[in-house]
Amino acid sequence: MKTFLRPFGAALLLSLAAACAHAQAEEVVRIGFINIDRLLREANPAKQGQSKLEAEFSKREKDLMEAGNQLKSASEKFEREAPTMAESQRAARQRQLAEQDRDFQRKRREFQEDLNARKNEELQQVIDKANRVIKQVAETEKYDAILQEAAYINPRLDITDKVIKALNAASPAK
Repeated sequence: MKTFLRPFGAALLLSLAAACAHAQAEEVVRIGFINIDRLLREANPAKQGQSKLEAEFSKREKDLMEAGNQLKSASEKFEREAPTMAESQRAARQRQLAEQDRDFQRKRREFQEDLNARKNEELQQVIDKANRVIKQVAETEKYDAILQEAAYINPRLDITDKVIKALNAASPAK
């Protein structure tokens, strides 16, 4: 019985291998890769978002820097004059500087929180646009999968330039 199944098993194995090879020959899987970091640096919508953030937050940042410099100057002046001040005057000045420092730290923290929130909003808008364009490129060029992260990717699979070009065309520079 074993000798009878051996040729049958070999033939079955050969026909399965041939069928798999034929199926693979007919169905080519197209895979692309997107370097999302590069896209977020080079695409016009990302650059526009960065410019918008800079314009929106530059005045507050400048005011904050000025307040920090004033606090530093006041602190240095206090350090120089403290030895010649009366104890009550020195204590009052220390309280005033501590209060100014707390106020400055609070403003800096609020600034950073507001900036981070706006950065996340702008980033999400860019990612949403990019995802729409990636899907469009995938459908147009018949990709089966487009990856955004990989341990290694062959450069011939990188379609980042195509996506940046399509994203820039969809969002003209202002």
